[in-house]
Amino acid sequence: MAAAAGAAAAPGSREPQDRPECGAGHPGPRYYRHPERWLLRPEAFLGPLRTRAPSAEDSQRERPAARSGPAMSRRVVRQSKFRHVFGQAAKADQAYEDIRVSKVTWDSSFCAVNPKFLAIIVEAGGGGAFIVLPLAKVWQIPDYTPMRNITEPIITLEGHSKRVGILSWHPTARNVLLSAGGDNVIIIWNVGTGEVLLSLDDMHPDVIHSVCWNSNGSLLATTCKDKTLRIIDPRKGQVVAERFAAHEGMRPMRAVFTRQGHIFTTGFTRMSQRELGLWDPNNFEEPVALQEMDTSNGVLLPFYDPDSSIVYLCGKGDSSIRYFEITDEPPFVHYLNTFSSKEPQRGMGFMPKRGLDVSKCEIARFYKLHERKCEPIIMTVPRKSDLFQDDLYPDTPGPEPALEADEWLSGQDAEPVLISLRDGYVPPKHRELRVTKRNILDVRPPSGPRRSQSASDAPLSQQHTLETLLEEIKALRERVQAQEQRITALENMLCELVDGTD
Repeated sequence: MAAAAGAAAAPGSREPQDRPECGAGHPGPRYYRHPERWLLRPEAFLGPLRTRAPSAEDSQRERPAARSGPAMSRRVVRQSKFRHVFGQAAKADQAYEDIRVSKVTWDSSFCAVNPKFLAIIVEAGGGGAFIVLPLAKVWQIPDYTPMRNITEPIITLEGHSKRVGILSWHPTARNVLLSAGGDNVIIIWNVGTGEVLLSLDDMHPDVIHSVCWNSNGSLLATTCKDKTLRIIDPRKGQVVAERFAAHEGMRPMRAVFTRQGHIFTTGFTRMSQRELGLWDPNNFEEPVALQEMDTSNGVLLPFYDPDSSIVYLCGKGDSSIRYFEITDEPPFVHYLNTFSSKEPQRGMGFMPKRGLDVSKCEIARFYKLHERKCEPIIMTVPRKSDLFQDDLYPDTPGPEPALEADEWLSGQDAEPVLISLRDGYVPPKHRELRVTKRNILDVRPPSGPRRSQSASDAPLSQQHTLETLLEEIKALRERVQAQEQRITALENMLCELVDGTD
């Protein structure tokens, strides 16, 4: 029947030449009314897709010609374990209320998160203020939780002449932090010693929009207001490759490295349509894939998960999160689904993989910033089994660094230290820091037995907080000074008594 229907279709008709039969999970009426939308992607969200011409390598991987008939026509939907990923907002009692999110116009996510804390930039006179919230239940006291407002920093990094809008930690080296500001300069710091490791001064003629490390921290991908996408080797201080007008619009671009070594970008066309692209750094002449999306002024912020190779696009001012799977098969960037809500988002935080609940098949968690609150959004793969899903949770990068700052600066590279999530995330044991200079951040609680904790909801170890240790150090220092003054006074009295006796 399907072959006969295909043969009868008129040339140029929108009716598919090979109408598949409806299988389980495929809505029949909707499918037959919109065959192209079901087979390709929702036209309401995505525009025309352009990919590069197939290379000789791609032609070798081509599949054999499809057979006609009903048996082959059922295989029209691309097989993927992430095809049914769905998003769900957390309950109201799990949201964070009464937070005055910053109203500055900088195109940033305004939020950072790890398995213990949530940091949000808030509205304050003069700027620079942020709030840190513990991600724990009410009756639990997490490690190093401040008991009072912190007004004095442990260290101040001074080097930029204008405000700093981008901060990014090195993925494998300890205490290495990148900063970029309105002065068009990128500075890489050793936060433990407070010194500047590298300064990239003359590479960007205009404002830097985004900076991203690759997986081992050997390269940087940057986007700039001059519409140029650059790949930079920071230790050599040179541009390895660059592409002008990766997206032709004047609005800001964003770029992230993928697991395959490609670069995923978001930007705008000349007609102000939002656009996404996939690029091969070894061949910047043509994009691997380039796809128009919709017309909106909000900058698309990409959040990439290397374990699943899914990229989540969160637009500033949008009320939706769209997610795509990046593969080695054309069209390379595959639309999966869209999570929609009623209220627009002002920023977004992305939880690292070790902070997710593996028992519920949670593969991503976002922290959506509203005007006066922060709302968790959970992405889940529906599975019936209660067992650990090895295919969803491969070994993932942990918090333990693979290199010291001096080792990375000398030219060494190392892949991230991977951890298993099978039994939930267990924090590593303390490893002594090997540096020649005194590390001002190496203030750790006393060593003692630790209780293992799960990835999202396990008891935290009972130790002294960092605040208590700093107070004790301050008190001891004052006591030593007082004793020195007393000893000096006693010595003076003894000298006077000796002189009087003589």
